[in-house]
Amino acid sequence: MTKPKIAIVVGSLRKDSVNRKVAQAVCAIAGERLDCHIAEIGDLPLFNPDIEASPPPQWARFKAEIAAADGILFVTPEYNRSMPGALKNAIDVASRPYGQSAWEKKPAAIITASPGGIGGFGCNHALRQSCVFLDMPVMQQPEAYLGHVTDKSFNPDGSLTDPGLAKLVRNIATAFADWVGLI
Repeated sequence: MTKPKIAIVVGSLRKDSVNRKVAQAVCAIAGERLDCHIAEIGDLPLFNPDIEASPPPQWARFKAEIAAADGILFVTPEYNRSMPGALKNAIDVASRPYGQSAWEKKPAAIITASPGGIGGFGCNHALRQSCVFLDMPVMQQPEAYLGHVTDKSFNPDGSLTDPGLAKLVRNIATAFADWVGLI
């Protein structure tokens, strides 16, 4: 049986982002059931309707990656109680032109990780609103607001140092693999 292809969209552009590390931990855990790869967003020019008729190659590459995926995993920090601008730009790029969205019907999950206590709650819900409009069925449970996540949350090999956090990430990864299989 072929493993579902999962495009992971990491909202942080920082090279050593804890969200990228969480995404890699999910891939490691779910690797037997899902074929994961990170769909990079850092090189996407800002969305501009004036150029969507002749899109930049970065837009075409990203949209093709999303279209080819069987599911989408968003792993992102929260910026000012919402999603990072680069993530919003990526959503816009792959949703256009109107009526040709690559996101439509893709099962999705959202993980927000933050050094703060509420774990990106505001971003998680702002992103859910976009997913509803984009007609993406988003996994409801377990909700994934990972608080108090810092660079110290990871060993040099990428594994999680906190057993409780590791268990939560494992539960989320397993639930997402199940969710993709349901849709």
